[in-house]
Amino acid sequence: MDQPTVLVVDDEPKIRDIVRRYLEADGFAVTEQADGPGALAAAREQRPDLIVLDVMLPGLDGVEVLRRLRESSQVPVILLTARAEEVDKLIGLAVGADDYLTKPFSGRELAARARVILRRVTPTPPEAAASATVRHGTLTIDPARREVTTAHGPATLTALDFDLLLTLARHPGLVLTRRQLLQAAWGADYFGEERVVDVHIRTLRKALGDDATDPVYIETVRSIGYRLIAPAAG
Repeated sequence: MDQPTVLVVDDEPKIRDIVRRYLEADGFAVTEQADGPGALAAAREQRPDLIVLDVMLPGLDGVEVLRRLRESSQVPVILLTARAEEVDKLIGLAVGADDYLTKPFSGRELAARARVILRRVTPTPPEAAASATVRHGTLTIDPARREVTTAHGPATLTALDFDLLLTLARHPGLVLTRRQLLQAAWGADYFGEERVVDVHIRTLRKALGDDATDPVYIETVRSIGYRLIAPAAG
């Protein structure tokens, strides 16, 4: 099996070097860029399996790079930020990041999160029960192909948003807490903030064409979590 490739984008050579050493020690092939335009060009040319992307970049900042990437690519992205304010993290996740880390961070933790994300998006031989197509009203989810179709046609989801939707669809009508959704979709070893679920629900609704004020698919249960709405009879 080929080594998974990670594109590391940061304008600080020291940070790139630390990330490279930990990722290479964990079996990843690593390429580097130091600015936003270089990141976009490398993403197009190299087609990496994962991108580690700093928010504060010259040329184009990381959030803008991510916005442009998401116009044509669902490559997993881990955002790095030196600013701990929640709003910065949520803005980044709202445009399609899969995870984030705040500087200073542990290189070992970054490598572990990269492994978790790539396990999520790497096809594995499916067992029949796990790969069975899920149909819920006008929503169809194919776990083996990782494809989603709504009443409006195919929906393009990030890997994490797909797993979040599949978790809800496998428990139709049940209210799942943010912690339950984190453990199911992000993995039991994820120790980030529960509010990331809210941001991914927002991007998931957008992909499905669902309106939070009059939802067809996903209902918010205040102070608890979310549930997949039972389809209307008839």
